[in-house]
Parts: sequence; C-alpha cells; structure tokens
Amino acid sequence: VQLQASGGGLVRAGGSLTLSCAATGRTFSAYVLAWFRQAPGKEREFVSAMTFNGGHIYYAESVKGRFAISRDNAKNTVSLQMNSLKPEDTAVYFCAAGQFGPGRHSNSGNYHYWGQGTQVTVSS
Repeated sequence: VQLQASGGGLVRAGGSLTLSCAATGRTFSAYVLAWFRQAPGKEREFVSAMTFNGGHIYYAESVKGRFAISRDNAKNTVSLQMNSLKPEDTAVYFCAAGQFGPGRHSNSGNYHYWGQGTQVTVSS
C-alpha cells in the first residue's frame, strides 16, 4: 500500500499550487483522506480532510477559505488546491488515509497510511 504525493514546489506569496496524492495497492474509497504539514522545528499539523463520500470536509482555521480539498474515488486520488499562499504555509505536506469515527480527523495518530511528503516553499 502506497500513497504518493506530488505537486510541491517554490511559489511566491499570493501564488497557487495544487498537490496530488495517488493511492496504490488498495482502494481508499471507504477511507478518510487528509493532508497534514510539518514545518521545520514544528510538529505535524492538520490541514484538511474529507470523508469517504465527500459528505464532510474539514479545514484548519489557518487555511480555511484559501485551500480546497477534493478526491476522486474512481482514480484513488486526493488533491489539495492551495491559493493565496503565505510564507507561513511553507512546510512538507503529507497525504494520509485512515478509517475512524467522527471528530477524529485532525489527529495524525488516527491515520494508518502516509505518503512520503512533498515540499512547499512560499517566498515573501
């Protein structure tokens, strides 16, 4: 089972990037799919998550209104559209998949599968 994240890069403040995560080895249609990020010297933090049917979408307050998560269960992928990027968005971004009950989406310990991370750097 693998999650492969891509789409990171260097962008100026105010710019946009789209991250993608492709899952192989099993079908994740029944899983919560999420994005986390980790900046140097900081703990990994929740960014966004989407339930298996897209019925519930969650965002960290710091990205609400700027980021948008989406998933394609047929293609086993999850994406994160990031707009109006800020220098404080600089981090390694990880995609993750897990199965758990309501209200647990922001806890990284609930996710069983993780991608390798993709670097996002936002210059001022």
